[in-house]
Amino acid sequence: MGLDLPFLFDTLRQLLAALPVTLALFVLSISFGAVLALGLTAMRLSGIGILDRLARAYVFVFRGSPLLIQMFFVYYGLAQFPAVRHGPLWPVLRDPFACAVIALALCTAGYATEIFRGAILAIPHQQVEAARAAGMSGWLLLRRMILPIGLRQALPAYSTELILMVKSTSLASVITVIEVSGVAQHIIAQTYRTMEVFLCAAMIYLVVNFTIARLVALLEHALTPHLRGQPLSVIAAAAAVPVERAALH
Repeated sequence: MGLDLPFLFDTLRQLLAALPVTLALFVLSISFGAVLALGLTAMRLSGIGILDRLARAYVFVFRGSPLLIQMFFVYYGLAQFPAVRHGPLWPVLRDPFACAVIALALCTAGYATEIFRGAILAIPHQQVEAARAAGMSGWLLLRRMILPIGLRQALPAYSTELILMVKSTSLASVITVIEVSGVAQHIIAQTYRTMEVFLCAAMIYLVVNFTIARLVALLEHALTPHLRGQPLSVIAAAAAVPVERAALH
């Protein structure tokens, strides 16, 4: 049986028309989630007991419960409370797209918090002490050392979180957001051609994730000029030092 090229091209056309919704879900949720994760990371590293415990509780809840349940709770659960339906946030919480962004952002913040915290703890203590000896303190130390080095340390793990979030946007279809997966399910319901439709959808997700992986790799390359052209053994040794240092704390 040959390929039905007209059907495949038409399916790709319909799925690509929904791609901006998927990308908007991804960009907004990652942006809000990263900002929230930075705040939670600061709470985890603040040394203040109550803030640390609150951040730990947040991470435990949103890493320990399924994203699908979180999305249902934001979209369906909050609407059960009269105070929410008559409150100032109701115009946002009754919109399925906004609810999907909120649920995705809250979920990714839980994972990103631990990624950022681990990256900051992996910064060699000697470098921090050297910067302080050179006169850096407070925001200057944070801006010139902790954030750049922490970002470089976090990128490999955070790139995986980015790719997972692209795939997680497919869950938005369960709360009536018509993104790539939602369109794919609609086409399948009309044509019963599951294999071809999901193959086209998978190709789109693969291309998007490949693009994200390459962009992160370019950013990581730009942040590690001292390792360019070095043998793999040197790069591995450089990466191992902060990990060993973090294990001592």
